[in-house]
Amino acid sequence: MENNKNIKNKVESTLLAMDTMEHVNVSPFFKDKTMQLLFAEKEAQTSVRGWFTPKLQLATLVCVVVLNVVAFTQINTSESLSYDENINQFAETYRLSTSSETSFLN
Repeated sequence: MENNKNIKNKVESTLLAMDTMEHVNVSPFFKDKTMQLLFAEKEAQTSVRGWFTPKLQLATLVCVVVLNVVAFTQINTSESLSYDENINQFAETYRLSTSSETSFLN
């Protein structure tokens, strides 16, 4: 029973303490200022991660396409040998074909 009286006394003292508190005046724009500060921090974080912007993506895409076109044209112009000549050259390099030359050992 004594615990119930202690709890009751503590509750009453807490309620009395709340009656003695004064009303706090808050600026009407406090919430707006706080929200702006929070979102400013969030924007600063996203700007660090947002370095690969659409403009940079487009520039990278253009560079890759130009590089591929240049490489493709270089490959086409450097192929002076026909397909059969390439195969014959490959076979001779790796000794996969018999040569048409006669050997003096035959």
